[in-house]
Amino acid sequence: MARILVTEDDDSVRAFVARALTLDGHQIDTAEDGADALDRLRAVGGAFDLLLSDIRMPMMDGIALAMEAAPEFPDLTILLMTGFADQRERADGLDRIVHDVVPKPFSLSEIRTAVGGALAAGRDRVPA
Repeated sequence: MARILVTEDDDSVRAFVARALTLDGHQIDTAEDGADALDRLRAVGGAFDLLLSDIRMPMMDGIALAMEAAPEFPDLTILLMTGFADQRERADGLDRIVHDVVPKPFSLSEIRTAVGGALAAGRDRVPA
């Protein structure tokens, strides 16, 4: 299965997503904000199949994280999630580096489907 970095500042959402994806057989690491996630990515040379990140977070938001991570780790698939429509609109211009934006709240089935689609797209992408 895949190695996924889940970045979310809300403890309950982070735990829910991590638990769901672990049950699907994925190896999950977690980060509390974008700065923490970027540190974790750099520590392993970007060795994740997917970065799943909330957009609205303290320290470094998900869009800033995506903009930092994408050029540094061009083979990393990025999937964002947000509960704020204005944040989703901010991500619209990032089509080249972000696979999709998942609206919150989401069901277990919805996040599993979104992650599966992002992972499949990452596998189908030509390496940079």
